[in-house]
Amino acid sequence: MAKRDYYEVLGVARDADEDTLKKAYRKLAMKHHPDRNPDDKSAEEKFKEAKEAYEVLTDEQKRAVYDRHGHAGLDATGGGGGGPGQPGFGGFADAFGDIFGDIFGQGRAGGGGRNGVYRGADLRYNLEITLEEAAHGTETKIRIPTHDPCEVCDGSGAKPGTQPKTCTTCNGVGQVRMQQGFFSVQQDCPKCHGSGKIIQDACGTCHGAGRVKKQKTLAVKIPSGVDVGDRIRLTGEGEPGVNGGPSGDLYVQIQVKPHAVFERDGNDLHCEMPISFVTAALGGEIEVPTLDGAAKIKVPHETQSGKVFRLRGKGIKGVRSREHGDLLCHLVLETPVHLNERQKQLLRDFENATLEDGGRHNPRAKSWMDKAKEFFGT
Repeated sequence: MAKRDYYEVLGVARDADEDTLKKAYRKLAMKHHPDRNPDDKSAEEKFKEAKEAYEVLTDEQKRAVYDRHGHAGLDATGGGGGGPGQPGFGGFADAFGDIFGDIFGQGRAGGGGRNGVYRGADLRYNLEITLEEAAHGTETKIRIPTHDPCEVCDGSGAKPGTQPKTCTTCNGVGQVRMQQGFFSVQQDCPKCHGSGKIIQDACGTCHGAGRVKKQKTLAVKIPSGVDVGDRIRLTGEGEPGVNGGPSGDLYVQIQVKPHAVFERDGNDLHCEMPISFVTAALGGEIEVPTLDGAAKIKVPHETQSGKVFRLRGKGIKGVRSREHGDLLCHLVLETPVHLNERQKQLLRDFENATLEDGGRHNPRAKSWMDKAKEFFGT
């Protein structure tokens, strides 16, 4: 029976690279492997056919001969595969050994490798600062828990004068291979927990852990312009690694305390500024606070409540910004309180005087009343 084209078998283009060939073969092998299809001769033949095609096309010399002369060239050199009709195929785990090596083998990022070597976990510290500190930057000190090597046992975890013994289950390797059907999985030794050593007499200070809990002080430099949720990374200041593994990182998460005057919106600041009725009516100059001191703004006469004044560059320069934000000052008309009888009478006289001109002094109120009358048809 004539063999099919190897590229057709794998379903790839003739210029397919090794990764593409591997993916195609994995897909076919997963589908047709005899371990997954017992007593299915058709699946067995398809698996052998895919295996042969993969072995030839991933061998540079065999692939070059095949591309030039086809199956005949491989038969002439004796470089062909076993062929669909020939016996012999590896176990399911053999066909996917490289897959499980990637998942369960050493070198996993942040995971364990041989002899139970693990990278330490990353830690987070919530740091609350004031708005002024966030705007201008600051440097502060924080205290965090840490685990240092035990000085009594020099980090071995064993009682002084004794030494840890080699684990007899994994022979000191720290890992064992578990067979589950056609899956072969490598994992940490359950007896020594990946360390490769067994502590028979534990140190009384660290109780066999080899580390003791302490407090350490770190200096944290807060850059100007940070905002809520920003994180500062301190490399290697996280949880220590296990069995010589690298330490994790510490992430300082910024929280900003509510401010009594300002509210931040990105790089802009907002504040409310109460003004008197007289200042709003006649105009004047008022002093407003900023993060860099006081500033003055001129209030035009007949200014209405809610008017917003923008002070350019009086906001915050963000960490990733080139320019400062603005300060937006919202004027709020303050109603007088605790009036005496004379003051109340003066206000009544003032109101009567303004009403004599037919509402010319209160255009918004007159306009609203006119619309209300029109709505109700009065």
